[in-house]
Amino acid sequence: MGIMHQDGYLEIKDRSKDVIISVGENISSVEAESVLYTPPAFHEAAVVGRPDEFWGETPCAFMDLKDGLNQKPCEKDIIDFCRNNMPHFMVPKVFKDELPRTSTGKIQKVVLKEIAKGMGPKK
Repeated sequence: MGIMHQDGYLEIKDRSKDVIISVGENISSVEAESVLYTPPAFHEAAVVGRPDEFWGETPCAFMDLKDGLNQKPCEKDIIDFCRNNMPHFMVPKVFKDELPRTSTGKIQKVVLKEIAKGMGPKK
């Protein structure tokens, strides 16, 4: 998925398989993840869609916090940060602190999607 600018520049936004569609809004997982990388407490993040009976899908964030933190942020702090730094439709509704990886260390988004799906649709 990308945007073609008037000057002919093509800006890649996300892989089409990673786009989250929530009430007609296309949410780029890469954009949401880039916001989650900005607080100093967060080491890595991945955002996937979670089935939702009303919205279609809602963003679900999986995070890896940095080691050695004196105080880990609570879910409310993370949500408040997201609300202040993202459009409202992009704010993840669920946060988990697990990031399954391949043997080479890549985050397994396919596994994350299954975990999100396994949580069941939000009602």
